[in-house]
Amino acid sequence: MASEDLQVVPIRHWGRWVVGALILGLLAALGFALADAQILYEDVPGFFTHEIMINGLVNTVVLAVCAQAGAIVLGVLLALLRRSPNPVARWFAWGYIWLFRGLPVLLQILLWFNLALVFKFISIPVPFTDAFLLHEPTNVLITAFVAALLGLGLNESAYMAEIVRAGLNSVDPGQIEAAKAIGMTPGKTFRRVVLPQAMRVIIPPTGNNFINMLKGTSMASVIGFLELIHAANRISSGNLEIMETLIAAALWYLIVVSVANVGQYYLERAYGKGVR
Repeated sequence: MASEDLQVVPIRHWGRWVVGALILGLLAALGFALADAQILYEDVPGFFTHEIMINGLVNTVVLAVCAQAGAIVLGVLLALLRRSPNPVARWFAWGYIWLFRGLPVLLQILLWFNLALVFKFISIPVPFTDAFLLHEPTNVLITAFVAALLGLGLNESAYMAEIVRAGLNSVDPGQIEAAKAIGMTPGKTFRRVVLPQAMRVIIPPTGNNFINMLKGTSMASVIGFLELIHAANRISSGNLEIMETLIAAALWYLIVVSVANVGQYYLERAYGKGVR
Protein backbone atom coordinates (compact mmCIF):
# COMPACT_ATOMS: atom_id res chain seq x y z
CA MET A 1 0.00 0.00 0.00
CA ALA A 2 1.33 3.40 -0.92
CA SER A 3 2.30 5.68 1.91
CA GLU A 4 -0.07 8.38 0.66
CA ASP A 5 -3.01 6.00 1.19
CA LEU A 6 -2.34 5.68 4.93
CA GLN A 7 -4.74 7.60 7.14
CA VAL A 8 -3.63 9.07 10.47
CA VAL A 9 -6.31 8.42 13.07
CA PRO A 10 -5.92 10.49 16.26
CA ILE A 11 -6.11 8.63 19.54
CA ARG A 12 -9.34 9.27 21.40
CA HIS A 13 -8.62 10.16 25.01
CA TRP A 14 -12.12 9.53 26.34
CA GLY A 15 -10.90 9.28 29.89
CA ARG A 16 -9.64 12.86 29.81
CA TRP A 17 -13.01 14.13 28.64
CA VAL A 18 -14.85 12.19 31.34
CA VAL A 19 -12.55 13.43 34.12
CA GLY A 20 -12.74 17.00 32.79
CA ALA A 21 -16.54 16.86 32.68
CA LEU A 22 -16.68 15.52 36.24
CA ILE A 23 -14.43 18.29 37.52
CA LEU A 24 -16.45 20.98 35.76
CA GLY A 25 -19.66 19.46 37.12
CA LEU A 26 -18.33 19.47 40.66
CA LEU A 27 -17.18 23.08 40.31
CA ALA A 28 -20.58 24.09 38.96
CA ALA A 29 -22.36 22.32 41.83
CA LEU A 30 -20.08 24.07 44.34
CA GLY A 31 -20.79 27.41 42.67
CA PHE A 32 -24.57 26.88 42.87
CA ALA A 33 -24.27 25.80 46.52
CA LEU A 34 -22.29 28.91 47.45
CA ALA A 35 -24.71 31.12 45.53
CA ASP A 36 -27.66 29.72 47.51
CA ALA A 37 -25.82 29.87 50.85
CA GLN A 38 -26.96 32.32 53.53
CA ILE A 39 -23.93 34.55 53.05
CA LEU A 40 -24.14 38.30 52.51
CA TYR A 41 -21.40 38.55 49.91
CA GLU A 42 -22.03 42.27 49.44
CA ASP A 43 -20.80 42.85 53.02
CA VAL A 44 -17.44 41.12 52.45
CA PRO A 45 -15.69 44.16 50.82
CA GLY A 46 -16.55 46.26 53.87
CA PHE A 47 -15.03 43.71 56.23
CA PHE A 48 -12.06 43.29 53.87
CA THR A 49 -11.08 46.93 54.42
CA HIS A 50 -12.30 47.23 58.01
CA GLU A 51 -9.84 49.01 60.33
CA ILE A 52 -9.61 46.03 62.68
CA MET A 53 -8.99 43.68 59.75
CA ILE A 54 -6.21 45.91 58.41
CA ASN A 55 -4.59 46.03 61.86
CA GLY A 56 -4.82 42.24 62.02
CA LEU A 57 -3.23 41.98 58.58
CA VAL A 58 -0.31 44.23 59.57
CA ASN A 59 0.22 42.31 62.82
CA THR A 60 0.11 38.99 60.94
CA VAL A 61 2.77 40.05 58.44
CA VAL A 62 5.01 41.68 61.08
CA LEU A 63 4.82 38.65 63.36
CA ALA A 64 5.53 36.21 60.50
CA VAL A 65 8.47 38.23 59.13
CA CYS A 66 10.06 38.76 62.57
CA ALA A 67 9.61 35.11 63.58
CA GLN A 68 10.98 33.82 60.27
CA ALA A 69 13.96 36.21 60.33
CA GLY A 70 14.88 35.16 63.85
CA ALA A 71 14.40 31.50 62.91
CA ILE A 72 16.76 31.85 59.94
CA VAL A 73 19.51 33.40 62.08
CA LEU A 74 19.14 30.74 64.78
CA GLY A 75 18.81 28.00 62.18
CA VAL A 76 22.11 28.94 60.52
CA LEU A 77 23.85 28.99 63.90
CA LEU A 78 22.39 25.62 64.89
CA ALA A 79 23.30 24.09 61.53
CA LEU A 80 26.91 25.20 62.00
CA LEU A 81 26.88 23.76 65.53
CA ARG A 82 25.55 20.44 64.15
CA ARG A 83 28.58 20.35 61.81
CA SER A 84 31.03 21.44 64.51
CA PRO A 85 33.88 19.11 65.54
CA ASN A 86 33.05 20.03 69.15
CA PRO A 87 30.87 17.16 70.52
CA VAL A 88 29.28 19.43 73.16
CA ALA A 89 28.15 21.88 70.47
CA ARG A 90 26.80 19.04 68.30
CA TRP A 91 24.82 17.50 71.15
CA PHE A 92 23.47 20.90 72.24
CA ALA A 93 22.22 21.61 68.71
CA TRP A 94 20.73 18.12 68.42
CA GLY A 95 18.94 18.51 71.78
CA TYR A 96 17.58 21.92 70.81
CA ILE A 97 16.21 20.60 67.52
CA TRP A 98 14.75 17.51 69.23
CA LEU A 99 12.98 19.62 71.86
CA PHE A 100 11.42 22.31 69.69
CA ARG A 101 10.44 19.94 66.88
CA GLY A 102 8.86 17.60 69.41
CA LEU A 103 6.47 20.14 71.00
CA PRO A 104 3.36 21.48 69.23
CA VAL A 105 3.63 25.16 68.28
CA LEU A 106 0.42 26.04 70.11
CA LEU A 107 1.78 24.47 73.29
CA GLN A 108 4.99 26.47 72.97
CA ILE A 109 3.04 29.71 72.56
CA LEU A 110 0.97 28.94 75.66
CA LEU A 111 4.07 28.06 77.68
CA TRP A 112 5.74 31.37 76.84
CA PHE A 113 2.55 33.33 77.49
CA ASN A 114 2.22 31.77 80.95
CA LEU A 115 5.91 32.06 81.84
CA ALA A 116 5.03 34.38 84.74
CA LEU A 117 3.63 31.36 86.59
CA VAL A 118 7.21 30.04 86.79
CA PHE A 119 9.28 33.22 86.88
CA LYS A 120 7.72 36.31 88.46
CA PHE A 121 10.54 38.57 87.29
CA ILE A 122 13.05 38.52 84.46
CA SER A 123 16.35 39.92 85.71
CA ILE A 124 19.80 40.54 84.25
CA PRO A 125 22.17 41.45 87.12
CA VAL A 126 25.33 43.50 86.76
CA PRO A 127 28.26 41.27 87.82
CA PHE A 128 29.80 42.00 91.22
CA THR A 129 27.17 44.64 92.05
CA ASP A 130 23.63 44.83 93.37
CA ALA A 131 22.42 46.62 90.27
CA PHE A 132 20.37 45.15 87.43
CA LEU A 133 20.50 45.79 83.72
CA LEU A 134 16.96 44.43 83.57
CA HIS A 135 14.49 43.70 86.35
CA GLU A 136 10.89 43.68 85.18
CA PRO A 137 7.81 41.56 85.91
CA THR A 138 7.50 38.73 83.42
CA ASN A 139 3.92 39.74 82.58
CA VAL A 140 5.20 43.12 81.43
CA LEU A 141 7.93 41.72 79.18
CA ILE A 142 6.15 38.64 77.79
CA THR A 143 3.29 40.26 75.93
CA ALA A 144 1.04 38.39 73.52
CA PHE A 145 3.27 39.46 70.62
CA VAL A 146 6.48 38.37 72.38
CA ALA A 147 4.97 35.02 73.39
CA ALA A 148 3.81 34.35 69.81
CA LEU A 149 7.17 35.50 68.44
CA LEU A 150 9.09 33.14 70.74
CA GLY A 151 6.75 30.22 70.16
CA LEU A 152 6.72 30.51 66.37
CA GLY A 153 10.34 31.62 65.94
CA LEU A 154 12.00 29.04 68.17
CA ASN A 155 9.93 26.23 66.72
CA GLU A 156 10.75 27.31 63.18
CA SER A 157 14.46 27.68 63.99
CA ALA A 158 14.66 23.94 64.65
CA TYR A 159 13.32 23.18 61.17
CA MET A 160 15.51 25.86 59.60
CA ALA A 161 18.57 24.26 61.19
CA GLU A 162 17.89 21.00 59.35
CA ILE A 163 17.12 22.82 56.09
CA VAL A 164 20.37 24.81 56.27
CA ARG A 165 22.34 21.72 57.25
CA ALA A 166 20.93 19.84 54.24
CA GLY A 167 21.85 22.76 51.99
CA LEU A 168 25.41 22.91 53.30
CA ASN A 169 25.81 19.14 52.96
CA SER A 170 24.70 19.34 49.32
CA VAL A 171 27.83 21.28 48.33
CA ASP A 172 30.57 19.08 46.89
CA PRO A 173 33.49 18.90 49.38
CA GLY A 174 35.85 19.12 46.42
CA GLN A 175 34.79 22.72 45.86
CA ILE A 176 35.75 23.61 49.42
CA GLU A 177 39.11 21.94 48.95
CA ALA A 178 39.63 23.88 45.73
CA ALA A 179 38.85 27.15 47.50
CA LYS A 180 41.37 26.33 50.21
CA ALA A 181 43.95 25.46 47.55
CA ILE A 182 43.76 28.96 46.04
CA GLY A 183 44.16 30.57 49.47
CA MET A 184 40.59 31.46 50.42
CA THR A 185 39.93 31.91 54.12
CA PRO A 186 37.16 29.76 55.72
CA GLY A 187 34.87 32.78 55.95
CA LYS A 188 35.42 33.76 52.34
CA THR A 189 34.97 30.16 51.23
CA PHE A 190 31.65 30.02 53.04
CA ARG A 191 30.42 33.31 51.54
CA ARG A 192 31.72 32.87 47.98
CA VAL A 193 31.59 29.11 47.39
CA VAL A 194 29.42 27.24 49.88
CA LEU A 195 26.50 29.57 50.56
CA PRO A 196 25.60 30.48 46.93
CA GLN A 197 25.36 26.79 46.03
CA ALA A 198 23.59 25.82 49.23
CA MET A 199 20.96 28.53 48.72
CA ARG A 200 19.53 26.63 45.75
CA VAL A 201 18.63 23.84 48.18
CA ILE A 202 17.71 26.10 51.11
CA ILE A 203 15.34 28.59 49.46
CA PRO A 204 12.47 26.30 48.30
CA PRO A 205 11.75 24.71 51.72
CA THR A 206 12.38 28.04 53.46
CA GLY A 207 9.80 29.72 51.26
CA ASN A 208 7.38 26.91 51.99
CA ASN A 209 8.01 27.29 55.72
CA PHE A 210 7.47 31.05 55.55
CA ILE A 211 4.08 30.49 53.93
CA ASN A 212 3.25 28.08 56.75
CA MET A 213 4.47 30.73 59.19
CA LEU A 214 2.05 33.29 57.73
CA LYS A 215 -0.83 30.89 58.31
CA GLY A 216 0.58 29.66 61.63
CA THR A 217 0.27 33.14 63.13
CA SER A 218 -3.44 32.35 63.47
CA MET A 219 -2.54 30.26 66.54
CA ALA A 220 -1.63 33.48 68.34
CA SER A 221 -5.35 34.28 68.48
CA VAL A 222 -5.69 31.91 71.46
CA ILE A 223 -3.66 34.33 73.62
CA GLY A 224 -5.53 37.43 72.40
CA PHE A 225 -3.04 38.64 69.80
CA LEU A 226 -4.78 40.65 67.08
CA GLU A 227 -4.06 38.84 63.83
CA LEU A 228 -6.42 38.11 60.94
CA ILE A 229 -8.45 35.35 62.60
CA HIS A 230 -8.78 37.28 65.87
CA ALA A 231 -9.73 40.40 63.89
CA ALA A 232 -12.45 38.47 62.04
CA ASN A 233 -13.80 37.11 65.33
CA ARG A 234 -13.87 40.59 66.88
CA ILE A 235 -15.82 42.00 63.95
CA SER A 236 -18.29 39.10 63.80
CA SER A 237 -18.89 39.22 67.56
CA GLY A 238 -20.64 42.55 67.02
CA ASN A 239 -22.66 41.77 63.89
CA LEU A 240 -22.84 37.94 63.90
CA GLU A 241 -21.75 37.81 60.23
CA ILE A 242 -19.27 35.02 60.87
CA MET A 243 -18.87 33.59 57.37
CA GLU A 244 -18.59 37.04 55.80
CA THR A 245 -15.73 38.12 58.07
CA LEU A 246 -13.97 34.77 57.71
CA ILE A 247 -14.16 35.07 53.91
CA ALA A 248 -12.57 38.52 54.16
CA ALA A 249 -9.76 37.08 56.31
CA ALA A 250 -9.34 34.18 53.86
CA LEU A 251 -8.95 36.61 50.95
CA TRP A 252 -6.20 38.47 52.82
CA TYR A 253 -4.39 35.19 53.52
CA LEU A 254 -4.54 34.28 49.83
CA ILE A 255 -3.17 37.68 48.81
CA VAL A 256 -0.29 37.60 51.31
CA VAL A 257 0.62 34.01 50.42
CA SER A 258 0.53 34.88 46.71
CA VAL A 259 2.98 37.75 47.28
CA ALA A 260 5.25 35.38 49.23
CA ASN A 261 5.09 32.89 46.35
CA VAL A 262 6.22 35.59 43.92
CA GLY A 263 9.13 36.53 46.18
CA GLN A 264 10.18 32.89 46.47
CA TYR A 265 10.02 32.50 42.68
CA TYR A 266 12.43 35.38 42.05
CA LEU A 267 14.79 34.27 44.81
CA GLU A 268 14.96 30.81 43.26
CA ARG A 269 15.65 32.36 39.85
CA ALA A 270 18.40 34.54 41.29
CA TYR A 271 20.24 31.63 42.91
CA GLY A 272 19.50 29.16 40.11
CA LYS A 273 21.18 31.05 37.26
CA GLY A 274 24.06 28.59 37.11
CA VAL A 275 21.70 25.63 36.76
CA ARG A 276 19.61 27.32 34.05
